[in-house]
Amino acid sequence: MRRQLNTVYVTTEGAWLRKDGENIVMEVEGETRARLPAHMLDGLVCFGRVLVSPPLLGYCAEQGICVSYLSPNGKFLARVEGPVSGNVLLRREQYRRSDDGARCAAIVRNLLVGKVHNQRAVVSRGLRDYGDDLPPAARDALAHTDKRLKRIGARLLGEAPVDVLRGLEGEAAQAYFGVLDHLIRVPDAAMRFGGRSRRPPTDAANALLSFLYTLLTHDCRSALETVGLDPAVGFLHRDRPGRPSLALDLVEEFRPVFADRLALSLINRKQVSARDFTRLDNGAVLLKEDSRKTVLTAYQERKREQLRHVFLDEKLDIGLFPAIQAQLLARHLRGDLDAYPPFLWK
Repeated sequence: MRRQLNTVYVTTEGAWLRKDGENIVMEVEGETRARLPAHMLDGLVCFGRVLVSPPLLGYCAEQGICVSYLSPNGKFLARVEGPVSGNVLLRREQYRRSDDGARCAAIVRNLLVGKVHNQRAVVSRGLRDYGDDLPPAARDALAHTDKRLKRIGARLLGEAPVDVLRGLEGEAAQAYFGVLDHLIRVPDAAMRFGGRSRRPPTDAANALLSFLYTLLTHDCRSALETVGLDPAVGFLHRDRPGRPSLALDLVEEFRPVFADRLALSLINRKQVSARDFTRLDNGAVLLKEDSRKTVLTAYQERKREQLRHVFLDEKLDIGLFPAIQAQLLARHLRGDLDAYPPFLWK
């Protein structure tokens, strides 16, 4: 089993990262703020104006440590990595499968079975935990959505082309996000969720979700590259220049459990509140710098929690799950597994 390594998130504007032996050193205004052994890392994510020395970039490329650059608000900008790894035969099979409608649909079906199952698990868990305290209308809405997601999940099991499966995914997303606000337990109107908005997010809840989705996409992309798959060629998401379509495919299964539930916990525990966000002139709502650190810490802690993987029947750190699912997808493409087993939250 792959050992879970760490991802370092650098959020301090003006930080300077350099190599010192086998260590990565962070300096701010000439003062050393952190020193980390590089062998414990598999990713370095820099937010905003963070400088990385050329020797450190070269060292990270040699060691397989991916260096990613994001805007201060979490928008992906660029990444620096070493030689492309992986079996060319595996990638060629990935490309053939993506172009084969029937075989592509089989993978998409299982991806979406996992996603809808996990969406329903979030709704069911919320109904169980908060149902008695909710107004009747909210309780009925959650119960109706739970049943609707169950029906959509059953329809996904049938034979259907990819476009039909995408339509069912859209129907499930509409139902799921339509009731997510009922799971927010704080009275602050500024933290309410009025439906999914992005590019840019227009409220605090959506800003938090978008930030977590960015972190999750980074982890899924790294996992796919580790097993030798091309993160740009997906099955559910169409090809688009600069878009990590396969990484976004893998993210779909994890969104409800890894990101949505974490966002709800941060809001309900009042670890994140309206004062942690800022609104721009164009209406976009973004996390403040100090608040990003709070979310990053919670995300890293979440990755260290353990959960039973249904297919492997083994309890593992949640942070390993993207790597596990990427490996299972690679095994399916190589012909070692008859079908791709989705991640199911139990």
